[in-house]
Amino acid sequence: MKQSLRLGRVAGVPVGVHWSVLVIAVLIGVSLGSVVLPEAVPGRPAALYAVTAAVTAVLFLGSLLAHELAHALVARWRGLEVRSITLWLLGGVAELEDEAPTPRHELETAAAGPLTSLACAVLSFAAAVLLPGPDLAVAALTWLALMNALLGVFNLLPGAPLDGGRVLHALVWRATRSRAKADRAAAIGGQTLGWALIAFGVVEIFVLSWTGGLWMLLIGWFLVGAARSELVAATARHGLGGVPVREVMTAPPEVAPAWLTVAAFAARTALHSHQTAFVVIDFEGRPIGYVSLDALAALPPGFRGTTRISDLARPVPPENVVGPDEEASILLTKRPLPGQVVAFVADGGHVVGLVTAADLGRMLRQAMLRQAA
Repeated sequence: MKQSLRLGRVAGVPVGVHWSVLVIAVLIGVSLGSVVLPEAVPGRPAALYAVTAAVTAVLFLGSLLAHELAHALVARWRGLEVRSITLWLLGGVAELEDEAPTPRHELETAAAGPLTSLACAVLSFAAAVLLPGPDLAVAALTWLALMNALLGVFNLLPGAPLDGGRVLHALVWRATRSRAKADRAAAIGGQTLGWALIAFGVVEIFVLSWTGGLWMLLIGWFLVGAARSELVAATARHGLGGVPVREVMTAPPEVAPAWLTVAAFAARTALHSHQTAFVVIDFEGRPIGYVSLDALAALPPGFRGTTRISDLARPVPPENVVGPDEEASILLTKRPLPGQVVAFVADGGHVVGLVTAADLGRMLRQAMLRQAA
């Protein structure tokens, strides 16, 4: 998930937030400040409710970060690389570079998050009971304890992409010694749980509260879609085992000489090409960046005769460069660049191929067909 704002690093792990975090922060603050706290401790000034709600919302987001950080730290302890942690509307995501090598590693990594949330719930409840303080602070801590307890329990439900789905995956993997069977079990669990939440949300809309029902529908819809996506991705990874990138890429790629003007390159290549991005090369044929068809088309016609390709070239991110003999499953971890380029394939300092979103889509369908066969 793309980060809208990077917050820095925690224990060496890049941490950021998606813009949707603002939505959940506002919802929590408004709910606490206008409903929860006034009902629990009536008669206080509105400003005091607002300040307490804001502090509590920040603490809750901090507990979400602790949940994801627990995943990341256990994964690193087990030798897995952690790409980043991103907080968003429905919680957080700890992105790992690779899958756990054993069921035990997966089980430990998955369980760390919910256990941390439950620990936060215990600490918040203990603080509410044992520490002297105003009634408003006690009410806020009690709410924080309840939310962390719900977060921990909900995440332990057995279905992908929840942590409980990872736990189920690890247990089935260990029992059957088959990742494919574990993938299916976790996906079926996630889709079943998602449809159950959708059904409950529909009932809640008509019987209890339309706002709570809509929230249930949103979570259920997310679980169904995410579980299906995870199964497709897992099937693709297994189906791509041993398939090199060279069998997926488009080769040879058409290139954009840096010294040409946009008008000249359009007439010579871009208007006749099926590519949506081009490698920009210097006089010696070495790649110095890339330019997308969108960037070329966005340039006003009056400037195309004087603007050179080098003026529009963008650097190629190192993480989007792969070798032709690398396993094709690595492409599933790449984020597409402008022009729908997933990866540049380099060999001996020269770009020998491109992998586009269309190539990736074809690859996924072929992988699923290969595994089914």
